[in-house]
Amino acid sequence: MEHKAGFVNIIGNPNVGKSTLMNALIGQKLSIITRKAQTTRHRIKGILSSENYQIVFSDTPGIIKPVYKLQESMMDYVKSAFQDADVILYIVEIGEKTLKDEDFFEKIKKLDIPLILLLNKIDLVDQEKVLQEIDIWKNKLPKAEVLPISALNGFNVKETIETIVNVLPSSPAYFDKGDITDKSERFFIEEIIREKILKHYKKEVPYSVEIEVEEFFEEEEIIRIRAIIYVLRESQKGILIGHKGLGLKRIGTEARKDIEKMLEKKVFLATPIKVKKDWRNDNNQLKKFGYGS
Repeated sequence: MEHKAGFVNIIGNPNVGKSTLMNALIGQKLSIITRKAQTTRHRIKGILSSENYQIVFSDTPGIIKPVYKLQESMMDYVKSAFQDADVILYIVEIGEKTLKDEDFFEKIKKLDIPLILLLNKIDLVDQEKVLQEIDIWKNKLPKAEVLPISALNGFNVKETIETIVNVLPSSPAYFDKGDITDKSERFFIEEIIREKILKHYKKEVPYSVEIEVEEFFEEEEIIRIRAIIYVLRESQKGILIGHKGLGLKRIGTEARKDIEKMLEKKVFLATPIKVKKDWRNDNNQLKKFGYGS
């Protein structure tokens, strides 16, 4: 039997459930998930392998109009998703009309590679509404294969994988069959900490934060991690620390528990906070934090 393999890139607006879908397709949590927009900042690859195929998924940031350089770098990841994809998964939710950026939508219309449109969150409406939405999107994107799904509940996830495999090119695997991602443990530690901050803090604070694992020492019984939390302003540092340090303690405790599950070992986690003014518009800092080339 021929072996198939290819790159399948997931795109869509913020908050349509791209990261939930990615985790459902892979069968475990790779992308962090919160209700806030712009949760995904990087392009995260998840690798699904079987005897006869390998699908390399990419979860990209939600499509927005950039305001600062960090967001420009995030949209660069989306642009690259169009360039190296064998298949595009365009995920929308019930009631959505188009992408936040019309230029991206025009690119989707002109794609000459397989396009699968996933209509997500169908568990929130009745069957008649789902059928209406399918017709709307078939008219907008006649070339697309349209599938109704519920990423959260796992509905039609298996069918999505089967649809992808049907249009993958014949190819040997790109990664070892045991790999599930191209990202390092340090990357996921940083993402776990950022997820807890997104969960517990509002307004601008979560979007002003970046995490950097500065030290990672593995001993026989414990892993010692020092992860710097960078913020834009002194006032944000105080907000994160909270009354009597309880805010930062909560973040550290929740993050440590998730990191221990991931690493399957006891963890000591230190999370000092430092102010790095205007890091979101500083090309050198963005490069240091892993954004761009």
